[in-house]
Order: sequence, then C-alpha cells, then structure tokens
Amino acid sequence: MSKYILPVSVFGTAFGCAVLLKNHVTGGKCKSKATIHGKTVVITGANTGIGKETARELAKRGGRIIMGCRDMEKCEAAAKEIRGKTLNPHVYACKLDLASLKSIRQFAERIKKEENRVDILINNAGVMRCPAWKTEDGFDMQFGVNHLGHFFLTNLLLDKLKESAPCRVINLTSLAHIVGKMDFEDLNWENKKFDTKQAYCQSKLANVLFTRELAKRLQGTGVTVNAVHPGIVATDLGRHTGLHQSQFSSSVLSPFFSLLVKTPELGAQPSLFLAVSEEIEGVTGRYYDVMTEKEPAPQALDDEVALRLWEVSSRLVGLKEDCQSQPESEGSNQSCAAETHKPSLQTAPAAAASASALEIH
Repeated sequence: MSKYILPVSVFGTAFGCAVLLKNHVTGGKCKSKATIHGKTVVITGANTGIGKETARELAKRGGRIIMGCRDMEKCEAAAKEIRGKTLNPHVYACKLDLASLKSIRQFAERIKKEENRVDILINNAGVMRCPAWKTEDGFDMQFGVNHLGHFFLTNLLLDKLKESAPCRVINLTSLAHIVGKMDFEDLNWENKKFDTKQAYCQSKLANVLFTRELAKRLQGTGVTVNAVHPGIVATDLGRHTGLHQSQFSSSVLSPFFSLLVKTPELGAQPSLFLAVSEEIEGVTGRYYDVMTEKEPAPQALDDEVALRLWEVSSRLVGLKEDCQSQPESEGSNQSCAAETHKPSLQTAPAAAASASALEIH
C-alpha cells in the first residue's frame, strides 16, 4: 500500500495546485450578496455563453430580466430555462439584432414604452474575428455589432436610464483592445485589405473609448458606466478563430489551455460584480480586468480620440449631436441623443445576407 502513497500525494498536490491556479487566473466568483428586487436589467446577447449566465445570476437575485437577442427561438428557450431554474417569472425574451439599426430602434422603443425603469444595462453581445461581413446598414460586422450597435442602443435608452438613477451601464470589452487602433479614415474596412483580428481589436478599443466618453457626459446624472474584460471564457464567441482545429493544438495545448479558460458561469462573474457590487457604487469611467480595476492601454486614454469616435459614431448611426454639453433651453428636459436622422452609410448590397448568416450572442 505504501508504494501508492507517493504517486497519490504527487497527483493530489498537482491537482490542488491546478485548481488554485485556475481559481486565481479566472478571478473566482463575485462576493457580493446584493439582491436586486424591483430592478430591471437589460442584457444583450443573453441566449448563450456569458450573457445567459449573467441573466441567470441576476434572475436569482430577484431582478426583472430583459434578454435582447437576435435568435428568438434560442432566446425564448433560454428565458424559459432561467425561469425554471431560478423560479423567477420575470425573465423575458425580446427581439434585438445589433446588426440592424432598425431592430435596435424598435427594441429601444419597446423598452421605453413597456418598462417603468432600466436600472442595469449590460452591453454583452459580440462577434469575434468573423469574415468580412457587413451589417444591414453597411458597417463592418465587428465594428457595427460590438461598438456601433451598443453605442446606438445606449444612447436611445439614456433618458430612461437617467430617470431610473442611480443605475449602471456595463460594456464588455476585451484585453485585445491593447493592440487596437482607431482608423478613422477607414473604420469599416472599405479601402484596405480586411484583417479580421485587427477589426476585432479596433472594436474592443472602441468599447473602452466609448465607456470613458459616456462617463464624462453622464457626470452628475447618477448613471455610471464601466468597461470590463471578462477573461478567457469557453463560449461560441471564438468559433471563427480556428483555435484547436489542428491535432497538435487539440491534443497538446488543450490541457494547458483548460487551466486558463473559464466556464461561462465564471465568465459572468465580472459582469455580475459591476452590476451589483456595493464597493463600486458611484465608480464610473473605469476599465476592469475581470474584477480588478486596471489602467487600459494608452490609446484608450486619449480624450481627443474618444470624442472623435463619439462624433463619428453619432453620424454613422444617425444620432443628432448630444445636448448634454450644451445649456438646456427653457421647457426642454429631454436629451437630443434619442433623436435620429438618416445614417450616412448606405446599405451594402450583400449586407442582409451577411447578417442573416451570423449568430450573435
């Protein structure tokens, strides 16, 4: 029997160290026990992955959950599952295609009409390193969905958010923003060779820049906005990357990769932390790496670039210039952000076909 003691001890020690390492790397679970009874949460891309787990966690805490998804069949199934597991009947599926400005506008109008308040907005949906697809309105798919779609939605809901203050906006970004670059001469990859990796990194940098500029514009309103990199999470988001498609990566790298990769449940913890944690109440304009506040890349701290991105984005999605930096005229207490005009980009010929081939989560 004694001959088994050493190998069993070594295995046990190695396993224990692996568990501790994974827990450290993945960041663990949100420690806040806060409940959100009476609060309404809007989550984009909530039918799978991080979004679904975030919806489930917040439903467990008593929130009214609005799940905005493109695929309504999957969204309805996810909402039904969450209602069953949490015994919270207030979990709803709602049509939202972030690759369509029309769909975003319809979703926002429904929220403003049917919901008394919006306490938490989680801009979770995203696409990663997909081919050179275009949105319904002719934008690069990654820039259009990851940034412009959420930029437009958030602006359309600003008045509702301010009325519900104090409330929180959470923008999911990525560590990939550190190599991102805003090419204002060709944001939609129309004049240069398409690079799916750079397109993704640009969209993630845009998330951080948008967060910082929006936080400045919302000072004093009671609405906070922060960006978060959730870590490396095992979801369908990376299905276009080709990772682990070779025999070498599948057999040799997978065991090491699994130590660093989170389950969707753990991947949802940073969003949950920013949504409910008492310790960040009033904190705004920050970037979080999992659940630790960190300084983003230098290019994400450029205020001039952030302002220029806001102005360009406003023009692309058809928003009139925001009024918040201007004195309010007598009798006017509404933000100009929700007023729209025709976008400056025309719909690309293959846009509808490209958008329909994409599953956004």
